[in-house]
Amino acid sequence: MPLDLSAIRSHFPSLERPAIFFDNPGGTQIARPSLERMTSYLLQCNTNHGGVFATSIESDAILEEAHQAMADFYNAASREEIIFGNNMTTLTLHLSRSIARTWNAGDEIVVTRLDHDANVTPWVLAAQDKGVTVRWVDFDVEDGSLDLESLAKALERKPRLLAVGYASNSLGTVNPLKKIIAMAHDAGALVYVDAVQYAAHGPIDVQDLNSDFLVSSSYKFFGPHAGILFGKREHLENLFAYKVRPASNHLPDKFETGTQNHEGLAGVLGAIEYFEWVGRQFGAEYEEGLVEEGYTGRAYELKKAMTAIRAYEFELSRALLSTLQSVPGLRLYGQSDPRHLEKRVATFSFRLRDLHPRRVAEELAKRDIYVWDGNYYAINVTERLGLEESGGMVRVGAVHYNSLDEVERLREALLEI
Repeated sequence: MPLDLSAIRSHFPSLERPAIFFDNPGGTQIARPSLERMTSYLLQCNTNHGGVFATSIESDAILEEAHQAMADFYNAASREEIIFGNNMTTLTLHLSRSIARTWNAGDEIVVTRLDHDANVTPWVLAAQDKGVTVRWVDFDVEDGSLDLESLAKALERKPRLLAVGYASNSLGTVNPLKKIIAMAHDAGALVYVDAVQYAAHGPIDVQDLNSDFLVSSSYKFFGPHAGILFGKREHLENLFAYKVRPASNHLPDKFETGTQNHEGLAGVLGAIEYFEWVGRQFGAEYEEGLVEEGYTGRAYELKKAMTAIRAYEFELSRALLSTLQSVPGLRLYGQSDPRHLEKRVATFSFRLRDLHPRRVAEELAKRDIYVWDGNYYAINVTERLGLEESGGMVRVGAVHYNSLDEVERLREALLEI
């Protein structure tokens, strides 16, 4: 059955505010189950890891369940392949040090101009430290698609690593990730995937993708501020971990330095439980195909949920695309063909006549419509488009709690502006 927006929105207390949240690419509103999990943790078992007393035992059980929940969300083989951290940026900076230890002077790595800088600069800095050459892959400035010919040429040089995004947080582009990963592996490169922008919008299956590493942040998919990294067990076991001596050498503790944000992990578990509810309530029409694909248990419910969400967001993307294209003087950047909505998420960036993006964002804010402006840390995108010095772009991003009525209000506001 299609999503029931009234039922969906009842799970988000913040939506009671008389505002339209189109700032979602920068962070979504929190789902009630996530909030309740954090509150429950802090009140009932707020203690440190590894004790023999009741609250520590209860706390450890929740943390283990949070790892398993994210393993199911990513469809990882085990919870030992899940590493929690402060956010995607911190995790990537941390792991880049470990991966770079395997590089030698004269090696090469590949990054893209379509990525958020958190999947660019950590690798550039690591390359500088090791005397490694960085090769850049461009994107098509007309439709926002990654230049696969340029990528293929870069891969001919047998780089050690490719850092690439699942979806662009600026232009909304969804990369053909399975194809890209296969290309990189054929060249002998590891692949590090930034899935932060994609995670709220569709299903992720790291085993099907055959990704080496994949990372997202839960505050972008209705949870608290936390980062969650998947890494293939073989890589995580072989990599050197920067940690203190008493810390365990076993996974996942090996890479989870210091005391984790326990209430945050509990909140991530709550966000996954919210997705389970979505799958049970609205994923029935996808059941048969997913069973045939071999999904079971929580991973099955999550796959149903994210498939249902992706289907609904095609409607939102179509409406947003139509709205933005109807506004005189508005220039949209990225994929704009309504026949290819599968190539993007519902994240759109634009300029409106000669108005500075900050001015447009301020005018929308006066109308209680929340959007972002600037470069959103995808600075290579705004530089490549020649927009960085003039304020970047305005960004509107919808998720499944947004409605078609809200899109219409955005249209009316942009026409007024």
